[in-house]
Amino acid sequence: MSQTLSASTLLAVPLAPLAGSLLAGIFGTALGGNRLGRVASHSLTILGVLVAFLISLHTLDQVIDGARFNETLYTWMVVGGLKMEIGFLVDGLTAMMMVVVTFVSLMVHVYTVGYMHDDEGYNRFFAYISLFTFSMLMLVMSNNMLQLFFGWEAVGVVSYLLIGFWFKKPTAVFANLKAFLVNRVGDFGFILGIGLIAAYAGSLNYSEVFAKGNELAALKFPGTEWMLITVACICLFVGAMGKSAQFPLHVWLPDSMEGPTPISALIHAATMVTAGIFMVARMSPLYELSSTALNLILVIGAITALFMGFLGIIQNDIKRVVAYSTLSQLGYMTVALGASAYSVAVFHLMTHAFFKALLFLAAGSVIMGLHHNQDIRWMGGVRKYMPITWFTCLLGSLALIGTPLLSGFYSKDSIILAVQASNLPASGFATFAVVAGVFVTAFYSFRMYFLVFHGKERYEQAPHDDDHHDMHGKPHESPWVVTVPLVLLAVPSVFIGYHTVAPMLFGDFFRDALLVNTQLHPAMAELAKSFHGPLAMASHGLVTAPFWMAVAGVVLAWYFYLINPAVPAAIGRFLAPVVLALENKYYMDWFNEKVLAPAARGLGLGLWRGADQGLIDGALVNGSWRLVAWVSAVVRQLQSGFIFHYALAMIIGIFVLMTWFVWLNK
Repeated sequence: MSQTLSASTLLAVPLAPLAGSLLAGIFGTALGGNRLGRVASHSLTILGVLVAFLISLHTLDQVIDGARFNETLYTWMVVGGLKMEIGFLVDGLTAMMMVVVTFVSLMVHVYTVGYMHDDEGYNRFFAYISLFTFSMLMLVMSNNMLQLFFGWEAVGVVSYLLIGFWFKKPTAVFANLKAFLVNRVGDFGFILGIGLIAAYAGSLNYSEVFAKGNELAALKFPGTEWMLITVACICLFVGAMGKSAQFPLHVWLPDSMEGPTPISALIHAATMVTAGIFMVARMSPLYELSSTALNLILVIGAITALFMGFLGIIQNDIKRVVAYSTLSQLGYMTVALGASAYSVAVFHLMTHAFFKALLFLAAGSVIMGLHHNQDIRWMGGVRKYMPITWFTCLLGSLALIGTPLLSGFYSKDSIILAVQASNLPASGFATFAVVAGVFVTAFYSFRMYFLVFHGKERYEQAPHDDDHHDMHGKPHESPWVVTVPLVLLAVPSVFIGYHTVAPMLFGDFFRDALLVNTQLHPAMAELAKSFHGPLAMASHGLVTAPFWMAVAGVVLAWYFYLINPAVPAAIGRFLAPVVLALENKYYMDWFNEKVLAPAARGLGLGLWRGADQGLIDGALVNGSWRLVAWVSAVVRQLQSGFIFHYALAMIIGIFVLMTWFVWLNK
């Protein structure tokens, strides 16, 4: 049994997708003369991700057998005693993330061959998604905060490129700018947290920082009574709020659906948006030292889980329904982090990655089959035309709502149980939010499902879309390059939870990756007492409140949208102010655009005119040269060139000196 992993083999995991990205991005585009055709570009990028996936799978197998890796591969620079390094830390958490990232990325690459077939930016798109895979792998494999920050920013930049991939479309340009700016807000907090840790721990290496955790916990933030560790953890979590789209920094994610569907599955369901969840879990030794930070995380996650779910109810764009579902499920993961159930959070991260990527890709398949119609009001009866898409989407929806035995049940139910067992002050509100969220999730998920796949066919009633395609015509099943990834994603969506719940939550899979103080935060200890195997857990789940709330949500969606559509229409008229608030997304965009942005612009102009132009340019730069010029002009008058002027100056000088000495001797 190998106890160590090969550095060169691990290095191949991120470098293989990077190589594919560079080849396709340079030689497959005008930059390198378009030397590579479409087949060569997608073949190289798919091969790179396939290599990364196979090595990741082998690495996971070795990690299960006990192998670990934590080494520095390259030292960039040393500033004082602070080392800037590139290195890998591979344990259970990293190995799981490597497999999830590479598998979902591989499915998206294959799917893209069919989905982007007619797009003129085909090669560029493959270069971008492979570059994203490289960035995400560098993030999850890092053993220090410098490399973590590099991967963090790199996925943000590539996300910007992908959301605005159709850069001639104004809404896509606005969406990628919005995503970029909102993430900069979160990243400002993130880098402040890293800076605090580096300043007081004297290191950026995870192991060294965690070893000094108790020392950091004893320090106060300078000039205040706040605990330093609390301030640092909250700053780090602000970064997670931006990247993982937590309230109120969630506003960018729904608009990011302006990008092509494959990136919705890759970035906004399975990988990038879970980076914040991964980061908080990785920093669990620090977060366990601050109950205040954990309580804040619990509150933010609960708000996101419930109130973002409400927004999914009134969405008519099929991709936006799934997007708000992603927001809600990210809230569930964050709630688990706040309850110190880190293993449950990353377990839900894993299961959610499979079934949410499946739902996004299924939504893309429906869009293709319906001639690029995305409005679920003009669908219906798709099941008989697209049987593979229908069945896989049904499995993904059942996993999402937490159907017993399916993967989503084990992770979602564990989150609810962990929050109920938490002793933090906000656990009561969080419990209500995650339990109520079960009903909301089931309702909006099956509202979409029934409107798309069942009921009357409404294709001929759809308005023409002059910007893209005619949305009329019967649906058709997607090609095999689209349906095969759907089937392959459906398999773990059904089975992965049953087979991994025991080792990941109650075994030793995360034994050296996640730290929990069971005396202060007993949630996981309470869960372990009541766990008697995956089958018993599923059997018990049939008699719990969350299961019957999910059933109620499905039944209500069936009645409202298949049996009696007049009822939701009447409710919508009766609750018109509520519906208006939901349609305007709680007026968060209005507040940002009409209040926050003008205030920020005013502050920026004030700083520019007062600080930059007035103080720096006016007083310091221009003022200094004006002072020098004035002094020079005065002094220049003394340099007349006449000898008698100099002689007079010498006489006056001698007279002054003599007078001075006489006065001193008195």
